Amino acid sequence: MSLMTRAERAAIVLDELQRAYPEPGCPLHHRDAFTLLVAVMLSAQCTDARVNKVTPALFAAAPTPQAMAAMSWQQVREYIATCGLTETKARRLVATAQQLVELHGGQVPSTFEELEALPGVGHKTASVVMAQAFGHPAFPVDTHIFRLARRWGLSKGKTVEKVEADLKKIFPRERWNRLHVQFVLWGREHCPARGCNPTCTICERLRA
Repeated sequence: MSLMTRAERAAIVLDELQRAYPEPGCPLHHRDAFTLLVAVMLSAQCTDARVNKVTPALFAAAPTPQAMAAMSWQQVREYIATCGLTETKARRLVATAQQLVELHGGQVPSTFEELEALPGVGHKTASVVMAQAFGHPAFPVDTHIFRLARRWGLSKGKTVEKVEADLKKIFPRERWNRLHVQFVLWGREHCPARGCNPTCTICERLRA
């Protein structure tokens, strides 16, 4: 890594990501805040591609919190059997749907505090929903973003919380929602965990 300042590295990352993904869409297929919440909860330790394969049938059976709240966790588990951690996820999905109905009138709440109070909804999941469903500036940090932020010298943080705080300091607030998707897409296509591909122009430029 060259002796660039963190701001200089951030500028290169912004330039390359915007060039590659000028209008990135959410990788998880959804149609509203509820289906997004469900998809993000399912994505824990599971690929987005796998989630996108199981959610059409699940959403057909349970398109609303009310419909999912009326299901047993065993019924939900049948739809998500290939997603891993299926019993835990099924139980949490049903419990979350029940709380949405009982406490929020069947609507997904639009605050971090209320989202993170739902069963199985942590800060990262809440951040994705806030960013993608409600347009609230957020910078969800998953394993891709954590790895890339450290690899690119944008953060030395050893925790997700510290990396998130560092990224929020160096990138414009109005870019956070787009950037977290761009980071994920770049990590999958050009700079995976095993090491960057020859197509990773970000690593190349940062080494210059």
